[in-house]
Amino acid sequence: MKDSILRQKSFAFAVKIVRLVQRLQSEKKEYVLSRQILKSGTSIGANDHEAEFAQSKDDFISKMSIALKEANETAFFLRLLYATNYIEAEEFKELFDDCSEIKAMLISSIKTAKSSIRRKIYSILSLFTFHSSFFT
Repeated sequence: MKDSILRQKSFAFAVKIVRLVQRLQSEKKEYVLSRQILKSGTSIGANDHEAEFAQSKDDFISKMSIALKEANETAFFLRLLYATNYIEAEEFKELFDDCSEIKAMLISSIKTAKSSIRRKIYSILSLFTFHSSFFT
């Protein structure tokens, strides 16, 4: 099975984050913020991968929502690293844009999944209403 675009992008983003952290730790000797962004930046793809085998739609939505929160946290740490001169403007823009794109894709996936659940519930309720009126 071919990976989704979101899965490909979140993996590529995680690789970029790992490389950023390696550089921050070896060149700038920065360990606190780099450890935080490593956790949140790689967790996005990990949760997306976990969602692939979700046990239910609700589980899928939960995993994708966690990925979205991690992406939002990563965006914060990117802004913080830029504001404190740990990363340059060009690198910040590239990573921040990637993160924003992933966030938009996650939001879209969550909305689609929630909409699917609502349609299913509406369909069941409509069926129940139809059968109830049939017997009265």
